[in-house]
Amino acid sequence: MLIVEDLLLLLTDDTSGRAVVGSTELDLSLAGAVLIELAMAGKVDVTGPGDSGPNGRLVVRDPAPTGDPLLDDALARLTANPGRKPAKGLDLLKKNLRASTYRRLVERGIVRSENGKVLGIFPTHRWPAQDLAHELGVRGALHDAVVIGTTPQAPTAALISLLQAIKAINKVLDIPRADRSAVRDRARQIAQDAWAADAVGKAVDAVNSAVVAAVVAGSVAATAAS
Repeated sequence: MLIVEDLLLLLTDDTSGRAVVGSTELDLSLAGAVLIELAMAGKVDVTGPGDSGPNGRLVVRDPAPTGDPLLDDALARLTANPGRKPAKGLDLLKKNLRASTYRRLVERGIVRSENGKVLGIFPTHRWPAQDLAHELGVRGALHDAVVIGTTPQAPTAALISLLQAIKAINKVLDIPRADRSAVRDRARQIAQDAWAADAVGKAVDAVNSAVVAAVVAGSVAATAAS
């Protein structure tokens, strides 16, 4: 399972089949998960002092296919659009990503696709859980890391980093109210720890900064509009 699949499972309510965060947070964090996975595979990096051109831009180090259609589509998009800032890269990768990932989860028998209508008029779509076994394992690894304090594996640390960026840790884990502040602190610490190699760490930092900035900008715009 890809990190993006695990993240979407965590951010989808098992019973209602609806997202537990807003569309902006959901789509940007999913795109961030794909970008981090490509960085972990040595495919994508963020430019630094040793590269030509401006620092802090996305660069494809290895355009060879990964063998996974979802990742290869993302890699092809980045290859065709070189030198993007991370925020622009996330915008590029998020197109159709949520739907594509849900379809993969349906094909695996992990969620099911349900059509419906709101007020009997407006069409709606839900993705309730079908098989919880994998998701329970993912949630268990998250719980062990942020509640018990075990050292997470890189994919779990990446999930924690992304959930921390959109302030969703306490939305995906059943944490008593009295413990939530400590859990947030632990999640923040994991997100900042040197759990990834240098190239991956740069990608994680860039993704988190871009996601946080976009979420804040969206909140400010929504407040102004109201």
